[in-house]
This record gives sequence, C-alpha cells and structure tokens, in this order.
Amino acid sequence: MYKLLFDLVFKKMDPEKAHHLAFFWIRLAASVPGLRQLAKAVLAPRDPALRTTALGLDLPGPFGLGAGFDKDGIGIDGLSMLGFDFVEIGTVTGEPQPGNPAPRLFRLIEDRALINRMGFNNQGSARVAARLSGRIRATGTPVVGINIGKTKVVEEADATEDYLKSTRRLAPHADYLVVNVSSPNTPGLRNLQAVQILGPLLWDVRKAADEVTTHHVPLLVKIAPDLADEDIDEIADMALTLGLDGIIATNTTIGREGLATDAARVEEIGMGGLSGAPLKARSLEVLQRLRARTEGRLAIVSVGGIETAEDAWQRIVHGADLVQGYSAFVYEGPFWMRRVHKGLSARLRASGHRTIADAVGTAKA
Repeated sequence: MYKLLFDLVFKKMDPEKAHHLAFFWIRLAASVPGLRQLAKAVLAPRDPALRTTALGLDLPGPFGLGAGFDKDGIGIDGLSMLGFDFVEIGTVTGEPQPGNPAPRLFRLIEDRALINRMGFNNQGSARVAARLSGRIRATGTPVVGINIGKTKVVEEADATEDYLKSTRRLAPHADYLVVNVSSPNTPGLRNLQAVQILGPLLWDVRKAADEVTTHHVPLLVKIAPDLADEDIDEIADMALTLGLDGIIATNTTIGREGLATDAARVEEIGMGGLSGAPLKARSLEVLQRLRARTEGRLAIVSVGGIETAEDAWQRIVHGADLVQGYSAFVYEGPFWMRRVHKGLSARLRASGHRTIADAVGTAKA
C-alpha cells in the first residue's frame, strides 16, 4: 500500500514538501492517545529477545532513526510509535539557521538513495532545549540522542565555543550526545575531523557536558565515509585515548561512483551528501575497520545503506552495537521497522545467540 502511495503521491511531490507532509501525519497520529496506542501495537510490536544494552542505555532493540529526519525534536513520540528503538534528533546548531536555499533534497529512486544539501536547517539549541525540557522522562519513554553541529556563520576558529553552547543547553536533555563534524553541507566542517582539531574539541565538549549534568551522558563522534583508512584509524585511536563512548559511522558521502541514476541528472542536482543504498559497502568497510582497531572497547553505531533486516544483522555480526537508518524509511514507509524487527528476531533465534549483544562482532573474518 505504501509503495502505491509513494508512486501516486510522494514521488510527484518535492521531496522536502513530502517529508514535511509525512512527518505532520506521524505527529498527528501520535497526538491522539487511542490512535497512538493502536498504531504502536500494529507497527512496533516489541520482541523481548531484541532488548539490548549499549552506551550504558537499556534499549528495546538495536535499530534507531538517524539524525536528519527530526531536526528539532518535534516528533520523538511519533517516531517511536513507528518502531524505532531510539531516535536521534538534529543536527542542532548553537544558533538557529534556515539552512541552504531550496531545492535542497533530491531522490535518486533508481539507486534508492537521497542527495541533500539541507545545511543544518534547525531552530537552534536554545529553542530545542526549551522544547525538550518540557518532556517527561520516565520508564518507557523513547531513548533520545542529540546530534550537534557548527553554526554556518561561525568561523572555524570559533567552532569549539559554538559546540559548547549547544552542549551546555542540550546535554541535560540527552540520553546520548553526538558531535557531528562530517556533514559535507557546512563549509569547513569536515576540516574538524583532523585529529589535532577534533581531539581538543571533543575533550572540551566532554568537560562541558559533565559540568551541566548530574550523570554521565555518553558522547560519540560521527565521521564521514570519505575518510582515508589511516584517518579512520587515527580517529579510533583518539576516541580510545579520550575515553569517548562511541563512534557513529558513517555520515553521507560526497562520492557519486557506481550510481544507476543517469549521470546528467546527478550532475544537474549538484553538490550535497549522498545517502542510502550506495553507501552500503563503504559503511560496512568502515565498521569492520573500526571494530578491528578498537577491539570492542567502545560502542560503534553503524549507519549508511541499511535497508533490510539482513543488512542490519550483517552490521551487528560485523561489530555494530547499534544500527541506524533513514533513507530507506523514505522508500519503505511506516511498516519498515515492523519488517526489520521481525527479520532481526528470526535471525537472532536462528543464530543460536541469546541476545543481540552476544551476536555483536561474531562474524568470521
């Protein structure tokens, strides 16, 4: 049914407008208590066998929604209703910003991919913090990660203070915090991935988070798939040295290799980060490299090209403690997580492992 709706309605709409429309429906459904409970029962049946612990957090399962879908934390309950085991909001910047001019989101349907150059459009850390402060955090409420990035107009030399502004405002409301230095859509942002810059930045963010919270908020860094292997190794070593809680791998790519979409159409779209199925191979490679380098001493969240339960399972057995998706949600619709959960349950039982955590990193080299 969703495929028909996608072909008849969403496919013909501007992708960003379609996103806003779909997200409105999700939030509307979640605002009606009876409807929310019914939708949750149908779309998000929880198999106790999938429960897992990662980053010190107790999660109903290993599969979360990656950052970018809910930039301002306005639909957390609705997304949990659809079956995501945790929700990462953002990217949130120190100051509000409109992002890049539209059009800035494009579908590559033949590749089951997206290209975006959104540019961290968001309401800013102060407003997002105010919204999150009104949420009641209790047993059963969704686990929420907050992804923070640099305000575009802030110079690279002042980036740390901009991240600290967001950290001080948002860390008290986060179940985990992510420093995003890997989006290709903010000028100069990826320069912050250099370890001599990234290390001090993460150290300062860790210190600021500890100053404004009464408990340990897990801190992760999100890296690009376009890094050279030796740079990945350096970041892994740095994360261990700093006592970072985890790494999210990977963000979107600036590469355009091997696409089925007509080359002229890809060139017409222009700049932006590519996400979806074309990232599958590289994201798995980065995961395997990180796992080998860190030997399970920090959590790895794998994201990029995950479409099916088999994709998610392969990430888990190759070393991912948690997995995330986003682009496939656009193509698969609201029943996506139900199918993924059922498939993961079946694979876990067939594997002979008792828990998801037991299965992490068990693939033979």
